[in-house]
Amino acid sequence: MTATAPRFLYIARHAQASPDETELTEQGRRQAALLGARLRGIPLSDVHHGPLPGAAQTARLVHEQLGADIPLRVSEPAGDYVPYAPRREELPEESADRFLAFVEQFPEAERARGPELAEAAKARFTGPTDGEEPRHELVVTHAFLAAWLVRDALDAPAWRWLGLNHANAALTVIRYAPGRPAALLMVNDMGHLPEELRWTGFPPELRV
Repeated sequence: MTATAPRFLYIARHAQASPDETELTEQGRRQAALLGARLRGIPLSDVHHGPLPGAAQTARLVHEQLGADIPLRVSEPAGDYVPYAPRREELPEESADRFLAFVEQFPEAERARGPELAEAAKARFTGPTDGEEPRHELVVTHAFLAAWLVRDALDAPAWRWLGLNHANAALTVIRYAPGRPAALLMVNDMGHLPEELRWTGFPPELRV
């Protein structure tokens, strides 16, 4: 069946979490509430989130701000995993060592299963949808899946999720319309956060 309506996918990295990632920090709770306030009024059909505490708690705080009866759904494909482990020959020579060392720090079992989950996320969350009205969905996830979905929208090489960073509680929006390529409407937008809550979750050298 051919999809007939556009999908607007809202992607948010979870808010700032404690060092052991078991709960949000006070800053993180503020970030999540502000993200929810920004999304209030958007006709979201679903709020999906990964199973780990950071994403689950962020999604609940966002959901509280929406003021509507919207399903809150836990989703393993929205979780935290390595979506693709590149081979050396795929990577630019000057950055191959750094990228390979970064990916190899994760357990082999996680690297092996990641592509399966990434494909499941793509099947569940991307592309046009059925019906006559646009569909709006929020996915509260982690940095790696946010990067993977941006890479996919740009039809970039599989390894290029590496180096695409997302701040805590930042918002990315992708439109999938029938007969058109995916369109990035915004990426890593922090306009809803005050200065002191921006750029958390970024490596220090990338903060601005």
